[in-house]
Amino acid sequence: MCYNGHMKTVLRSCLLCLAVLCASLSGCQKSDGEKDAESGGFILGFSQIGAESAWRNHNTRSVQEAAAAAGVQLIFFNAEQKQENQIKAIRSFIAYQVDVIAFVPIVSDGWEHVLEEAHDAGIPVLISDREINIHDESLYSGYIGTNAYQQGRNSAEFLLKKFASDENTTGNRPVRIVELSGTEGSSVAIKRALGFRDVLAEHHAENASPRFRIIYSESGDFLRSKGYELMRSILDTIDEFDVIYSHNDGMTLGAIDAMKERGIQPGVDIVIVTIDAEQAAIDALRRGEVNCVVECNPKLGPDILRLAARLARGDSIPRVTFMNEEVFSEGDNLSRILPRGY
Repeated sequence: MCYNGHMKTVLRSCLLCLAVLCASLSGCQKSDGEKDAESGGFILGFSQIGAESAWRNHNTRSVQEAAAAAGVQLIFFNAEQKQENQIKAIRSFIAYQVDVIAFVPIVSDGWEHVLEEAHDAGIPVLISDREINIHDESLYSGYIGTNAYQQGRNSAEFLLKKFASDENTTGNRPVRIVELSGTEGSSVAIKRALGFRDVLAEHHAENASPRFRIIYSESGDFLRSKGYELMRSILDTIDEFDVIYSHNDGMTLGAIDAMKERGIQPGVDIVIVTIDAEQAAIDALRRGEVNCVVECNPKLGPDILRLAARLARGDSIPRVTFMNEEVFSEGDNLSRILPRGY
C-alpha cells in the first residue's frame, strides 16, 4: 500500500502515541530528549534478547543513552529470551513504519521470513551483537558487534601459553578442559567454540601427541544460575579436570560459587578462562580466581546509532563492523583496566 506524505505523518503521530502506551503497558521505552522524526530525527526500532546479565543490561542502556543523546525516537522491546517475541517485535516495527530496525538475534536461524517482510516494506535492518544465518544476505544491511570467533581463539591461545611453562605441565596426560557453552544455536556460542577448537587443532597438528582435550561441553544459556548448576553436576561426576573455558562471565561466576562450596580454589586448583569482562570478572581476575578474561564490548550504542543514521538517510554501511576488544590475563598490569561500569 502506498501512502502520501500527509498520511505518513498521521501514521507516525499514531506511532508516537502507541509507543507511549507500549512503554506504560509492556516494557517499550521512550528515551529522554527525543525529538519527532519529522523535525530532523528518525525512528529506530530495537529488539533486545533479554536482561540475563550485567553485560546485557549495559548493552541495552548503551543503545538507549545513545538514542537519547542523538535525539532519536527509540522503540524498545525486550524479547525475554524468546525468538517468537523478537519476530513479533520486528513485525510491530514494520507496522509502525520505523525508519530503521536493529536487533540482537537470540539464535542464528529462522529470520528469513520476517526480514523479507522488512525488506518489502523498505525498512533497512541492522544486526547487532550476534550474527545470523540467512540465504539472502541482502535482507539485512550490516552487522555491528563482537568477533566471537576471535574471542574463542584468544581463549585457547592463552591456554597454550599458560601450559607451556614447566610449572604448569600435567605430565604425560593431556590438559583436560571443561567447556561451559552459551545458548545453543546462537552465533556467539557457535563461533566461540569453533575459534577455541581451531587453535587447539592447529597446536595438535604441530605436535606429535595431543596436548589438550575437551572432556565435557554443555550449554549454560549464558546464565549465572545455570553455570552454578552445571558446575555442581560436573564436580559430582568428573573426578579431575584442569581448565574451565566459559563462554561468558555470568556462567563463570556461578561456577566459581559452586567451586568455593566444595573447597576448590578457582584460578589455582583449576585454570579459568572467561569471556565478557564484566566488572565482577575483572575483580575475580585481580583476586587470582580467574586466569584470563577475554573482552566482549557491550558499548555498541553510539556505533549502532551512527550506522542507523546512515541507513535512515539511504546511505550504505560496511557489511561487518567489529568492536575493539582486549584480552586481560594474570601477570598483566591490571591497574590499566578502566572501571567497566557493568
